[in-house]
Amino acid sequence: MGKKEDIWYAVNATRVVYSPDQTIESFGTTTIRYHLVSELLDHANKVRVRAGSVYSERPQILTPSMVASQLLDGFGDKATEYAEWLLEHGEIIRILRYGLHFRKETVTEELINGSVDDVVQRVTDQVREADDQFAAVVVGADELWEVSLLKFLVDYIQTSSGPNFQELAHASAGSGARADIRRQLEADFTAAASDGSRLEALGNKLQKLGLFDDYEDRFFAMVRRLN
Repeated sequence: MGKKEDIWYAVNATRVVYSPDQTIESFGTTTIRYHLVSELLDHANKVRVRAGSVYSERPQILTPSMVASQLLDGFGDKATEYAEWLLEHGEIIRILRYGLHFRKETVTEELINGSVDDVVQRVTDQVREADDQFAAVVVGADELWEVSLLKFLVDYIQTSSGPNFQELAHASAGSGARADIRRQLEADFTAAASDGSRLEALGNKLQKLGLFDDYEDRFFAMVRRLN
């Protein structure tokens, strides 16, 4: 199979057996503890269980050109290629608008003798017993397991996005405070118009406030004018 066929094989082979009870936090960092079970294709009755954590953070606004380098941290080329396809086809726009950044680390591996169904049942029972509200059990491809992990994360975000967007909208309802921020930004734009060295700080401020989308056209128009 070619690269794209490999990726789509991994996507189609992904099956979520146990989903987190909780949706992703609207503010701050959520730690998702995954157990990804995969059958070794070249060994009968050999199953690999990978366990680790993915941190979903909501720190900044990401533009489409930044997705490959900043959406995923600690993921390999195949997962990044899959993310780029999702972006091209509009499947990841809600994740971008929510400003998520996935960071993967602390991966452990264990090879177990037995059928994949038996191993999945055993792992799922252990996760249920631990009563971890942010734990997941996923069956996926072995060599392209990161693609399977990302497929699970994208689907998980889709289920979380509705209530989270409502929380974010409610939290931003403080019109007085928001008006003060807008006035400060107007002053920052005025200062940057006469001093190009202030542009970087202005861009960082807009991202930190989650307002980059609102000012994106104006910001880049100023960048072009000053350059």
